[in-house]
Amino acid sequence: MIHAIIDIGSNTMRMAIYQIDKDKVEMIMKKKVVVGLAAYVKDGVMSQAGIDKASHIMHEFRQYLMGLHIERIASFTTAALRNATNSREAVAEIERRSGIPIRVITGDEEAAFDFFGASRSIDRDEGVLVDIGGGSSEIVHFKDGKIAEKASLDLGSLALKAKDVTGIKPTPREVTEMRADVKEALKGLNIFDGVSTVDLIGLGGTFRGAVSVYKALHPEDNIENTIPATGLYGMIAHFAVDEILPENDMVLLMRAEPDRLHTLFPGFVIAGAIAEKFNAHTITYNASGVREGFIYKEIIPNL
Repeated sequence: MIHAIIDIGSNTMRMAIYQIDKDKVEMIMKKKVVVGLAAYVKDGVMSQAGIDKASHIMHEFRQYLMGLHIERIASFTTAALRNATNSREAVAEIERRSGIPIRVITGDEEAAFDFFGASRSIDRDEGVLVDIGGGSSEIVHFKDGKIAEKASLDLGSLALKAKDVTGIKPTPREVTEMRADVKEALKGLNIFDGVSTVDLIGLGGTFRGAVSVYKALHPEDNIENTIPATGLYGMIAHFAVDEILPENDMVLLMRAEPDRLHTLFPGFVIAGAIAEKFNAHTITYNASGVREGFIYKEIIPNL
């Protein structure tokens, strides 16, 4: 069966089309629009401009799907709309204008979907999995193939950028401010006390970007999807020194992650602090995540 999954994130809105049966999930195509919904939240309220933007893109997604006669559509939204004080009203308006029902998933559900999506390609019984989004970050400690503890932080790369960074890349002072904010946010994660991991598993664009940029800076390392955890701070230091980026560095960033330049370094700061918390030596990027987990937990059982 053909199913469309729409993920309304804090930084991007994605529509992916999958062919799904009981024992096989294959993504056929994906459309992504960088929206930055978290930036439309002012004093906790999703602005009308943000609602209009999301409604327009959702309407376009629906028109595309109707043109292909795809009627099985599931849509969910995460931190930007979830945490807005006018969440219910904003979601209702987007649903009305687009014609697509939207499920608001909790931070707890998002963390669980992350694990269920990635677990099929994880070759270990215990570890720590992290998904850094635009408006929140999910952390899962798993053991014996099951979730042991999970948490969702109201801290994401776009939200941190909006708070502490004025330009596309941070200054050294802004990096210091971001690190302080992230470490303060991590203080409350007592459920993970005593948990450590040699290799952190990272989901989402921040970790994909980290691998891409690290590869470009260190082609001699011949890595696949794993980088040293210290490489995150090394990359921040490399790019944050000069007020104006040298041309070679500018080209490198644009080639590696053109859609994520404004949130790349805030994401690296969050990832680096989390890696330190769990004493991780390396970070491995995993391409699966919340959409795949949603499929395994919410769609396949009902086929």
